[in-house]
Amino acid sequence: MTTTERTTEPVIALSDDAAAKVAQLLAEEGEAGLGLRVAVRAGGCSGLSYEMSFDTEVSPDDHEATFGSVTVRVDAASAPHLAGAVLNYRDGLQGAGFSIDNPTVQHSCGCGKSFN
Repeated sequence: MTTTERTTEPVIALSDDAAAKVAQLLAEEGEAGLGLRVAVRAGGCSGLSYEMSFDTEVSPDDHEATFGSVTVRVDAASAPHLAGAVLNYRDGLQGAGFSIDNPTVQHSCGCGKSFN
């Protein structure tokens, strides 16, 4: 993983495969200043769920880090829930998609979409 710090230490890291896939998706969007926002929101069967989106908004309390050409933003409220987590991307016969390996998770649901 290659990291260049922008404003803070990275809250969540991107695996090389995840960084490459996010860079590809951002390039397809073609909008200047677009970054990946990773957040934790209340909801799901275990209490919290992950949310990922592309946006250009930057709040003064965002944690922001750059992985290659990808800027990742995490809001201050989500940061404690994502500390030390890694965003991965897998593309194989069993399907493709992103997953988050998070050392702070104590329990997750069977569907893998929510945690506490």
